[in-house]
Amino acid sequence: MTPANGSSGSDKPAIDPRIRQRRLAIRRSEGRRRLLWVVVVAVVAVVAVGGWALLHTRWFSAQVVTVEGVHPHTTADAIVVAAGLNGHPALVSVDPGATAGRVEALPFIATAQVHRHWPDGVAVTVTERVPKLTVAGPRSSWSVLDGSGRTLQVVATKPAGLVTLVVHTPKGVVPPSPVGGALPSSATMALKVGRTLPVAFSAQVVSLTAAPDGTISMTLNSGITVLLGTGADLAAKYEDVAAIIAHGTLRGAKVIDVSVPQSPTVGS
Repeated sequence: MTPANGSSGSDKPAIDPRIRQRRLAIRRSEGRRRLLWVVVVAVVAVVAVGGWALLHTRWFSAQVVTVEGVHPHTTADAIVVAAGLNGHPALVSVDPGATAGRVEALPFIATAQVHRHWPDGVAVTVTERVPKLTVAGPRSSWSVLDGSGRTLQVVATKPAGLVTLVVHTPKGVVPPSPVGGALPSSATMALKVGRTLPVAFSAQVVSLTAAPDGTISMTLNSGITVLLGTGADLAAKYEDVAAIIAHGTLRGAKVIDVSVPQSPTVGS
């Protein structure tokens, strides 16, 4: 059957020219926005790549490296090399935490702080460990230790002014660790004594000995042996030793026993 208006049933209704123009305008606007985004992304990428490249030029590299702090046993050059700054790396590539960790791996360095100063500076501030003890061996050498038991250096002759540490275990005398290493836990209490000796008599202590049972004794430069017992109540035991020495009641004495705090004894 033929439609009443005489047109084919498949014919589409004509689109209003104004609607067609509106649709074309919308498509063109969307196209311009997509193009703008593409341009913006491209510009950002170019700027980022260019900026990254600029940060890796000599103008933004570690050209000025300063080492601060007191470090008589470690040269500034050794610190710079350990920090990895001798090659003047790009400042953006310098990780302050990791760099400080490498410096602290040096035997004498206790702490290190690293700060970047744009555009071309890095400051490394260090503190050193204090030598307090010495341990014999291996063979005729002597190892220098700090109060934590870390080996700072090995020397050929016995260092003056340091307390000699000897730690006995059921298996024998504990040997010193390599440079940068530390003594085992069996030396913990003896090390605590070594780093807490009071000024009142610390200069008179020439050696510390830890027995296999964990008790600790000291030898004074007068030849007197001080029996501390365990590492408990050290403050009270130190007061006993200082009081006995101060009162000069040591004629003919060979042993001071303060293993029981507040009840010291002096024997020959």
